[in-house]
Amino acid sequence: MNEHKYVALDVDSANIVAGVYDSKGKAVMESHIRTERKTIEQFFRGLSGRLHVTFEEGTQSAWLYEIIRPLAYEVIVCDPRRNKLLQSGSKNDRIDKGKLARLLRLRELHQVYKGEQSTAGLKHLVHAYERLSTDETRTKNRIKALYRGRGVRCSGRGVTRRVSKRSG
Repeated sequence: MNEHKYVALDVDSANIVAGVYDSKGKAVMESHIRTERKTIEQFFRGLSGRLHVTFEEGTQSAWLYEIIRPLAYEVIVCDPRRNKLLQSGSKNDRIDKGKLARLLRLRELHQVYKGEQSTAGLKHLVHAYERLSTDETRTKNRIKALYRGRGVRCSGRGVTRRVSKRSG
């Protein structure tokens, strides 16, 4: 069976409310699953047809994308601030997933790029480098503040530069 199914997920740290809809927008099933890799994989392996999946960007979206991507035909991580239909009306899990599924089916979601696994390592290294650079600057500024607090003049890089060892 090659029927298209649209799966909308409302994700929080402990649970996922999943709604599965057919190509006409009719609800096929609703499920509450734990936010655990094994449970998520079992849920998606139990579905048939071409699965189009969407959920809003959040702290777990990259992790969730990596789990679902091999199990679905299409995965869209959407930007909740740019989807106007999601901002109007009542807010609860059932309504949110229904609106998400409708926007997915109508191809009106604003997608947020989620990189493939191959770039994840590079992203982590870049973020680590940025944090180290920020920490280094903060530490240098604290050292200079200590000197100034003791009445020692300290301007420029002279205070925090490396001192080379003299060979004797």
